[in-house]
Amino acid sequence: MWIPMLSLTALPHVGGIFGGIITRKEVKTWYTTLKKPSWRPPNAAFPVVWTTLYTGMGYGSYLVWKELGGFTEDALVPLGLYGMQLALNWAWTPIFFGAHNIKLAMIEIVMLTGTVAATMVSWYPVSRTATLLMVPYLAWLCLATTLNYCIWRDNPEPKKDD
Repeated sequence: MWIPMLSLTALPHVGGIFGGIITRKEVKTWYTTLKKPSWRPPNAAFPVVWTTLYTGMGYGSYLVWKELGGFTEDALVPLGLYGMQLALNWAWTPIFFGAHNIKLAMIEIVMLTGTVAATMVSWYPVSRTATLLMVPYLAWLCLATTLNYCIWRDNPEPKKDD
């Protein structure tokens, strides 16, 4: 049982590593040019927070997987929603930091937050512990969504000439 536990716990970090590569350059260049709210967490907090959140959500997915007997028919919705939120999570960084598309990133993070909430609802009857491991993630996403909104609001896209 060690291999599934380690694999499912590590899986979210895969996208996090690729996202970190994109972010690392942009946070020192493009991101510094944006107006950001004063309450924004310091840049150094993000890798620590995301490492913790990815580990918690990954281990939670293992608990659900184990409780449902692996990738079974019963696991389709809870693990399908989990996979969907993970894909949305991984997609946000290339949209925001890679493409510099703050508006699309805003739409995407709202979809992500809703999908995380739906994942938690589907996990609750299976494993309350797994659901509780997602609570800090949902809370962070609420903060991140608000931050994304404020950055979008305060950094309007340049007007295009007709």
